[in-house]
Amino acid sequence: MTLSAATLAKLAKYDTPTICNVIELFDIRPRNRGYMDHRVKCNFPELPPTVGFAATACFRSDAPPAGGDAYGSIGAQLEQFAKLPGPPVVVFQDLDDPPAAAVFGEVMCSTYQAFGSTGLVTNGAGRDLEQVRALKYPVFTGSTICSHGYCHMLHLGLPVRVGSLMVNHGDLLHGDANGVTNIPIEIAAEVADIGGEFLAAEELVMNYVKAPGPKSAARYNDLRKEFQAIVATLTKRVAKKHVAG
Repeated sequence: MTLSAATLAKLAKYDTPTICNVIELFDIRPRNRGYMDHRVKCNFPELPPTVGFAATACFRSDAPPAGGDAYGSIGAQLEQFAKLPGPPVVVFQDLDDPPAAAVFGEVMCSTYQAFGSTGLVTNGAGRDLEQVRALKYPVFTGSTICSHGYCHMLHLGLPVRVGSLMVNHGDLLHGDANGVTNIPIEIAAEVADIGGEFLAAEELVMNYVKAPGPKSAARYNDLRKEFQAIVATLTKRVAKKHVAG
């Protein structure tokens, strides 16, 4: 399924928790699935949300490789970028436990960004963080380590497990200061369209509680009911559409 650049740009306008909230309306997966856990953290929370398609790889650094290294594999990795349906998000599963060295640094991130990547996600470590911050290239990691050790990629394009989330090559990912989630591709365009309506419904309550002056529990409850009614309407709309489809 192909998504337009406009749809991807619209998804990037929303924070990742809002994306998760809207996905819940579709009831296509359990609410405790589809996102990475607390071990994968955003390194640069000041950057806007990143959206892209997973370019997967596995990594080790605790022993010399049988042949080649990470830098020698980048060419093959970049070739895979062009086969994705949109901008790539590099996703590395570090198989060393605990991580022995950094998965990436300034050179790799600069290269990925130059070839259209919108970010990098790993359960492993990163380094050169100040230089990568200057690139404004979003990275999500499990830790920070100063050396690259015996870094090498084991395979490209196969399913990986990062932060408890199974990520397939080509999966649509959305990440920001709050973490990283998968967006089921079949509902991505609808998620982009509904996001604004969901936020507008939330504002009914948020504008009230943020406004100066005394508050009424009765008024708060009325606004909560109004919000819930709008959410119920959105839920019925998407459910009806998918049943009809």
